[in-house]
This record gives sequence, structure tokens and C-alpha cells, in this order.
Amino acid sequence: NMDSTLHYINNDSDLSTNSSFSPEEERKSKVQDVVPQALLDQYLSMTDPSRAQTVDTEIAKHCAYSLPGVALTLGRQNWHCLKDTYETLASDMQWKVRRTLAFSIHELAVILGDQLTAGDLVPVFNGFLKDLDEVRIGVLKHLHDFLKLLHLDKRREYLYQLQEFLVTDNSRNWRFRAELAEQLILLLDLYSARDIYDYLRPIAFSLCADKVSSVRWISYKLVSEMVKKLYMASTSTFVIDLMNELVEKFCRCHKWSGRQTFVFICQVKCLFVHLFG
Repeated sequence: NMDSTLHYINNDSDLSTNSSFSPEEERKSKVQDVVPQALLDQYLSMTDPSRAQTVDTEIAKHCAYSLPGVALTLGRQNWHCLKDTYETLASDMQWKVRRTLAFSIHELAVILGDQLTAGDLVPVFNGFLKDLDEVRIGVLKHLHDFLKLLHLDKRREYLYQLQEFLVTDNSRNWRFRAELAEQLILLLDLYSARDIYDYLRPIAFSLCADKVSSVRWISYKLVSEMVKKLYMASTSTFVIDLMNELVEKFCRCHKWSGRQTFVFICQVKCLFVHLFG
């Protein structure tokens, strides 16, 4: 019974005695007409540290997991009701809470639209990029999904930070680099030929020389897609320079592993047959 449930929520002793809302915060507009207000108030109270100690230590994580669904239900016009809660969760001391938000920030961006995303989500996204690897992997797995929602100028700002994904807390975390290679393949469609050559090319060559074979194999596909993308661009000098670099760096390498890399890159999509056959 909804009426009895809401009556219980309104008289919840934890909510009335342990509320973390200050008088100033209580005056902020949290009113909406999509769901019963008492139900939303109960959800917002989940970020209260005292509730985590007395009710459930995982309550903040559950709150973070449900936030995109709550935002979708309320609609972007009621984002002001959730903004403070989202920022509180994004700075939570538990990395599992931040990790949960990192994995869903791209979904929230779709719900909020480009303006709210640029103003409210981009700062949180930037914070996640500098977080622990357990949190960074969340934004990395959906890097393309998030960046494609940004305006071109804002999207280009992240070209300077892609190199940082090559550095991890644990050098044995090869899956992190493999995911980076996968995302770079998708990112080729979001950037110009010059941006690909100037920023993505060095990362791709670095991944081709990775110590883990799984990372290298994905990188071979990345380089082949990069050649195809530059070949189809209006400026042909980039693909010529890239092909010359491939020949110099791998084909003429004094190590057999380098020459083998060149063969594997050509094998992925028969590059030279496609381009010059």
C-alpha cells in the first residue's frame, strides 16, 4: 500500500533525527511532482554518513547504482533535486561508490543532455580520470560513449590526457591497456586526421610494443583502422607519413619481433593490398 509506505517514510525516526541536511540545504529547491516527495527525500538521505554506520555500510553504493534510474524517472528538468547528492557520492571516501558512478556517467550524460553534462558531469568526469585504477577503468570502458556527447572543442581537450591511460598503479594491469586500445579504435571516428596523427598515433605505436601479446593484437587492429581512416581523409600526407613510419619502425627493425609486428599489422586487413594493390 503506497499510502502506508509513505506514511512510514514520513515518520522514519532515522530520517528525522539523523538527517545531514543543514537549514540552508533544506531551503534549496528539492521539490518535484514526478514521484511522491517523501520517497525522493528518503532516497536523498542515503548519503547521510550516520545511515551508513547504523543501517548499511553499502547504502551509498546502492544509492550510486540507482542514481541514473532516478535521474531518468525525474527527468533532466528535475536534475537540481539530485545534483548535490551526485556530487556527494562522487567524492565519497569509498572507492566502490566512485567506481559505480564512473561506470554509469555516460548513461547519465545521455539523460541530462549536453548543457548539463558540460556544466555538472565534466568536472566529475575529470576527477575520475585522476582517481584509482579501479575507478578510472569505469570511465575508460565508456570513454567513447561519453566523449561523443561533448562538443568538439571540449572533446579535443581530452586528447592531451589520453596518454595518461598508459600509466597505471599496477604495471601488470594489462587489461587496462587492452581496453585503451579498444576505445581508441572507436575514438577514430570522433577526431580529425590531424588529431589522429598527432595524438592517437604515438599511443598506438606504444601499445604495439606492449609486453603482453593480447594488448599487441588489439593494437594491430588499431593501427590498421588508423591507416584506413587517414587514407580516406582529404589530406593524404598523414597516411603517407604513417606508412613510412611503419616501414621504418617495424619493417626495417633489427629485431625479428619488430618485423613480425609489421607483418601482423598488414595481415589484419591486408593494408597494402587495399591501399596500393
